[in-house]
Amino acid sequence: MNSFASPQTLTALPFPRPVDDLYSRVFDAILEQRLDTASRFTEESLAQMFNARRSDIRGVLTRLSHQQVIVLRANHRPRVAALDSEQTRQMLHARRLAEITLVRLACQSRLQDLKPLRNLIESERQCTARGAAIRLSGEFHLRLAQMAGNAPLAHFLGSLVPLTSLAIAQFEVGLEDYCVWHKHQAILEAVERGEAVKAENLLGQHLDHLEAMLLNAGPTLSQNCVVG
Repeated sequence: MNSFASPQTLTALPFPRPVDDLYSRVFDAILEQRLDTASRFTEESLAQMFNARRSDIRGVLTRLSHQQVIVLRANHRPRVAALDSEQTRQMLHARRLAEITLVRLACQSRLQDLKPLRNLIESERQCTARGAAIRLSGEFHLRLAQMAGNAPLAHFLGSLVPLTSLAIAQFEVGLEDYCVWHKHQAILEAVERGEAVKAENLLGQHLDHLEAMLLNAGPTLSQNCVVG
């Protein structure tokens, strides 16, 4: 059970598959800096830490490596990727180009059920855990992209949103500065009404704010955390 959502919200959300839940728990640990760029860990130590099978941990690490959150190299321990300001600037530029197009397309797909997105925003609103809040925020953008009906573009965005989440965590953007559920709600309302120009403007303002926060903050030094 996710501790950051109310029982009412949880009953409205689909129950996660065990591997998906493990992915969320590992990613949350990264976003909360319990696992950071200086952490030394192995599949075995993570399996013990998360009370999971080593094969499931391997699958999660592979998924995170595809998202460039984890670096996997032969004969080396896995490690959390370290982002710098230039990487983040380029990533945000690419994300803007993709996501503006996707939200425009989503406005044209007005027959889809928006209840899952509303439930997700409610989970964001109630969330108090930093890692989960950052991850849920990214999940909103990914689910909205899926509504657009352009799978390759949505897949491309899926490679950028987790990196954005990692940057927010590593640059130590305050949770109070990144409480954005109300912005997501406004974007979703514009999409629901098919107001493409308004949705694009709201999304652009949201990304402007995110870019200003990240590039003004810059990366911080990691804490050394040995997990095994």
